[in-house]
Amino acid sequence: MTSHQEQSYKAGETRGKAQEKTGQAMGVMVEKTQAAKDKSQETAQTAQQKAHETAQSAKDKTSQAAQTTQQRAQESKDKTGSHMSETGEAIKNKAHDAAEYTKETAEVGKEKTSGILGQTGEQVKQMAMGATDAVKHTLGLGTDEGNKEHVSSAPSTTTTTATHETQRK
Repeated sequence: MTSHQEQSYKAGETRGKAQEKTGQAMGVMVEKTQAAKDKSQETAQTAQQKAHETAQSAKDKTSQAAQTTQQRAQESKDKTGSHMSETGEAIKNKAHDAAEYTKETAEVGKEKTSGILGQTGEQVKQMAMGATDAVKHTLGLGTDEGNKEHVSSAPSTTTTTATHETQRK
C-alpha cells in the first residue's frame, strides 16, 4: 500500500501544487483585473473632467462673445446717437443760416421797395408840378423865371405813361 499511498500522496501533493498555482494565477488575474478596472475608472474620470472643462470653456467663450456683442451694440448706439446729435446740430446751423439769408433778403427787398416808392413819389410830385405849370401856362399865369424852370424839367404826360407802363412790365 505504500505505493498506493505514495501515489495518493503524490497526487494530493500535485493537486495541492496545482491548486496553489491556480490560486496564484487567479490572484494575478484578480490583481490585473482590478488594475484594469482602476485604470478604466481613472480614464473615465479624466474624460469626464475634460468634458466638464471643455463645456465650461465653451460656456465662458459664449458668455464672453455675448458680452463683446453687447458692448459693440452699445458702442454702435453711442455712435449713432453722437451722429444724430451732430446731424441735428448741422441741421440747426443750416436752418439758422437760411433764416439769416431770408432776413437779409427781406431787408434788401425792403430797401429796394423803399427806393422804388421814393422814386414813384418823386415822379408823382414832378408830374403834379408839371400839371400845375401846364395849367398856369395855359391860363397865362406861369410866365416868370421860376415857373419856366419847372415846366422845362417836368416830364410830359406821354413820358409819364410810358414810364408807368415800363414799371408794370
